[in-house]
Amino acid sequence: MLIVISPAKSLDFDSPAKTAEFTMPEMLEESEKLIARLKKMSPKKLSELMSISATLGQLNYERYQTWHQPFTPENAKQAVLAFNGDVYQGLDASWLSGEQLHRLQSKLRILSGLYGVLKPLDLIQPYRLEMGTRLKYQRSADLYAFWKNKITPKVKQALAESGSNVLINLASNEYFKSIDIKKLGAEIVTPEFKDLKNGEYKMISFFAKKARGLMTRFILENNIEKVEELQAFDSEGYVFNPRLSKPGKPVFTRDNY
Repeated sequence: MLIVISPAKSLDFDSPAKTAEFTMPEMLEESEKLIARLKKMSPKKLSELMSISATLGQLNYERYQTWHQPFTPENAKQAVLAFNGDVYQGLDASWLSGEQLHRLQSKLRILSGLYGVLKPLDLIQPYRLEMGTRLKYQRSADLYAFWKNKITPKVKQALAESGSNVLINLASNEYFKSIDIKKLGAEIVTPEFKDLKNGEYKMISFFAKKARGLMTRFILENNIEKVEELQAFDSEGYVFNPRLSKPGKPVFTRDNY
């Protein structure tokens, strides 16, 4: 069983890393190509490209100007500890043991607009580049085209190494679209998380994102290997809802939040 999640815009490069163990991203040559393109863009152009404020445009301009190899623990940080958004607050990797972080290496992949596919302990340097960004590179009109034939083989390889043909999709639609599921040939399971609001169960973005991290942690801590075992997920009040669930789309609901 392999899990895929999205990266986060929020980053934490200030806190010390929980573990000294690290690995290197496998597609840094491809990242270098994108960085070379981004380094040529002004802060204003970056703001326009990514639809962000002038302040964030300047910040990411500086990030890309200083991005360089080789990556070391002094100038980079493990991806699962560096990302700090809602999903990662749910996963709360900083409280995992060293042994659990090591096991997470074979269970989890993080999809990235800059790095393609990351293992949890792969070192990364600060960046912001969402998969949906229309960054052109040679004949590629956007990042989907750039990564089209690169991400799927890496995910397929990780799936094979996991010893299972089940892919747990806990990524956003924006990032999951970077995988060619036809070429992957896996059983895709996409859990959904809904909260009761005004008498109806609805997906509330913040809570759903955090729940994806909670589910990732649940799978790790309970050594989940079978799809039906996911139904036991009960973190922070969520319970499996068989009435709303469909094959490949288990739904978990919560009445109080």
